[in-house]
Amino acid sequence: MNKLEIALFPCLQDNYGLLIHDDASGRTAAIDTPDESEIARQCELRGWRLTEIWNTHHHWDHTGGNIALKEKFDVKIYGPDMIKGRIPGLDIAVGQGNEFMFGRHKIYVMHTPGHTKDHIIYHVPDAHNGQGAAFVGDTIFTLGCGRLFEGSADDMHASLSKIMALPDSTALYCAHEYTLSNGKFALHVEPDNAALIAAMEAAQMKRAQGAPTVPTTVVAERMTNPFITAGSALELGRRRVLKDSF
Repeated sequence: MNKLEIALFPCLQDNYGLLIHDDASGRTAAIDTPDESEIARQCELRGWRLTEIWNTHHHWDHTGGNIALKEKFDVKIYGPDMIKGRIPGLDIAVGQGNEFMFGRHKIYVMHTPGHTKDHIIYHVPDAHNGQGAAFVGDTIFTLGCGRLFEGSADDMHASLSKIMALPDSTALYCAHEYTLSNGKFALHVEPDNAALIAAMEAAQMKRAQGAPTVPTTVVAERMTNPFITAGSALELGRRRVLKDSF
């Protein structure tokens, strides 16, 4: 199996930049572009040349570096095109059910509306030595989910259900460090959830050491995330999403 490497690094105030690199083909993708300078720097540090960008949705902190990186590296930009003109520099429109190759690795695209109408995620089943990874943007966060800017509670519930249908071991790379604030809300909803209490304690230790709480996993979120354990779109709507989730 060809080696896939994933690099995660902080950008802006609370975003994460993400790079995925295929050792055999030399291809490197940035998942969203919150900070073009930091993405370019991280590529240089690793000796990777950026070849493509995979956008999850149109918000500025996910597409703001598209044009600068396209000009610098001549990358191809993948992203949703349900609403024309939203993704700067878009070359290849992808959506639900689409697949494309990254070297010898197949990438599966899933439509996950809720945060925005056209939000998509990228599932890489053979990442992490076959455990799998998904780049989920702002659909799901550790212990939370994205704010409903455009979609409905029903949309978000369906999207979260799609993610929870992935294999338990799948690593979920979300785009922001919101875990501690999400966890406070989650504990208010489910104060007796032992798995949630343990997850929050672990997150607090990581953040105290300056370490990220991302990625999480499908099985971890199934046990601790109140927007998963809610079990209904109605309850999801009642609980609302934390105001600092973007």
